[in-house]
Amino acid sequence: MEEKATKQVSPESGLGAQEAIIAEYPYFTKIRKRDGRVTPFYPEKITDAIFKAAQAVGGSNRETAEGLTYQVIRYLREQGFNGVIPEVEALQDVVEKVLIENGHARTAKAYILYRDRRTRIREGRSELMDAVKEILVETNRENANINNSPSAKMLQIAMAASKKYYLSNMVPDEYARAHLEGDIHIHDLDYYSKTLNCLQIDMADLLLKGFNTGHGFIRPPQRIASAAAQAAIILQSNQNDMYGGQSFPHFDYSLGKVVRNLKHQPEYEEIFQAMEGLIYNLNTMHSRAGAQVPFSSINLGTDTSKEGRHVIRAVLEAFRKGLGRGENPIFPNLVFRLKKGINMEAGDPNYDLFQLALKVAARRLNPTFSFMDSSLNQPYGEEPAYMGCRTRTITNRHGAEISAGRGNIAPVTLNLPRLALKSKGDLELFFVELDRLMRLGARQLVHRFEVLSRLKASDLPFLMGQQLYLDSEQLSPEDSIREVIKHGTLSIGFIGLAEATCALVGRHHGEDEEAAGVAYNIVEHMKRRMDQFSEEFDLNFVLYATPAEGLAGRFVEIDREKFGIIPGISDKEFYTNSFHVPVNYAMSIFDKISVEGKFHRLSSGGHISYVELEAPPLHNIEAVEKIVRHMYDSDVGYGGINYPVDECFNCAHSGVIDHHCPYCGSSQIRRIRRITGYLSTEDRFNDSKKAELKKRAPHFMGGETLGG
Repeated sequence: MEEKATKQVSPESGLGAQEAIIAEYPYFTKIRKRDGRVTPFYPEKITDAIFKAAQAVGGSNRETAEGLTYQVIRYLREQGFNGVIPEVEALQDVVEKVLIENGHARTAKAYILYRDRRTRIREGRSELMDAVKEILVETNRENANINNSPSAKMLQIAMAASKKYYLSNMVPDEYARAHLEGDIHIHDLDYYSKTLNCLQIDMADLLLKGFNTGHGFIRPPQRIASAAAQAAIILQSNQNDMYGGQSFPHFDYSLGKVVRNLKHQPEYEEIFQAMEGLIYNLNTMHSRAGAQVPFSSINLGTDTSKEGRHVIRAVLEAFRKGLGRGENPIFPNLVFRLKKGINMEAGDPNYDLFQLALKVAARRLNPTFSFMDSSLNQPYGEEPAYMGCRTRTITNRHGAEISAGRGNIAPVTLNLPRLALKSKGDLELFFVELDRLMRLGARQLVHRFEVLSRLKASDLPFLMGQQLYLDSEQLSPEDSIREVIKHGTLSIGFIGLAEATCALVGRHHGEDEEAAGVAYNIVEHMKRRMDQFSEEFDLNFVLYATPAEGLAGRFVEIDREKFGIIPGISDKEFYTNSFHVPVNYAMSIFDKISVEGKFHRLSSGGHISYVELEAPPLHNIEAVEKIVRHMYDSDVGYGGINYPVDECFNCAHSGVIDHHCPYCGSSQIRRIRRITGYLSTEDRFNDSKKAELKKRAPHFMGGETLGG
């Protein structure tokens, strides 16, 4: 204990402190718990709690703790608890009072923190039970890719339990409290100490040397159909080792290389059938105990070899054809690379494939487009690759600056509107608070990195065992993964730039130049801090334009309770994703792209911009090309085109369908929309994303909305 004077305990009795307490106060034999249960009362439990708090601040005298326990119980009796069963909350309040009155302020603070942690553990248990009840009725909609099967419900229950455990037992109090109060959001808490986020996979390396899924060796394929099937197995197997997306960063180059090594050289029709099979597999085969199909992405478009061009064309044609009855594929997310001299202009070797990609994008929402000549990507040639969610991994302090074999380790997101509301329009105060919160986020990521570094290679049997991560071939099964995962990125993301700017200057960055300048200064400031954290911690810190899904409504719900409903900020059920202009703001396609394009080079950990159309632009490919080229000219790194895709379950008719199919009259309609980068069906959206979807306003071109 702290060296303070404490009254002696019943000196004339000759008894020890605990015995003296029991002898003097025999009525205190029971205590009433918070749930109303009455249980035996043991004074030593108070002593244990006080002594643990004392030890936390360097104390070591248990006898002092026993003396303080004597005072606590005596005080309770003097307050009228003589023969009355005290409640545990009243007892703990008295403990705090006695500690402070006896000069043990530091011990009192430690005891209060201990009490707070125990309270959070109890509340966590209660919330967990509520969550389990909800999950058993219907699967939680935090992740629109998780289905509603029994295995999905089991996964959701495990996820809910893991989150409560980590917040109560592993995440330091400072970070746990910031998460619970809505200052930050620690993504994928349920995997905090289990695994990493996502990976760009070197497919060619695996297919050319063979691999093992844990149930036997898969030899290198001899035919293209086998190669495509094995590619799907690779994505599925690694999804089971990670919680985020799986991607092939150079699918055309990789599969083209594999094709050239096949024993049986395929014709184009065989390649097409193999790619059709791959797409079928990625929309049907499940991972994570059967709860979902893999979050898969394929980057392609710039391989000019005969085999590479066949692969690109076959993937695009298979996507355009659709699934069995022409349904729109949900996965994989296609990312078509664009680069001048390769596919951007007539006469470029892959210009015809760019034109085909535009036609497919006008029908299927995919491909999205990545721009290798943007200021952020240009220094790396054709190397940068994206996940469908927008994640990008390229810079590296510890090795090769490549995409394959690397990915994001973990993200945390900052609540920008909360900071702006607290600052009450004071920009200087806002940046002070932003720096404080960014440092807290960086320290939380370093903590998570250190926790994950304790994993052994054998804990991630496919990811590390099959040497998918850069330099993982150097690991033995019992080695720590620390030196390998240093190649990955740690992402600090942000949400609600539009609402934050509105809180600071009264307008969002899509409305005028002054607001746009403030918004740009905020994100540029964050980018500078990320560079400083990279130097300070010698890790790959990157700024991330968060693709909020479950988070979209979480922050605003918490902030409403704290600040009320404020027009332009908390008056809707969600905050706007990352640096996007609000979805309900009417503006032209070209203006939206120009406003958002400035932020791509700052958000090196991931970014995307969309335009929203009112219908599929099937018969206006020229306009689609104008949009994509304007993205190129606006320094966009990654962009896509959104529109509604509705499909009749009964007759497979596709179009914009109101309530009933115009052909067969069925009301069973599958409504496909893009959510945080990937495609999903509207029924899987959570409430906040459904609210966002309803508010999405089509952008216009030349005074007219585009579509049809």
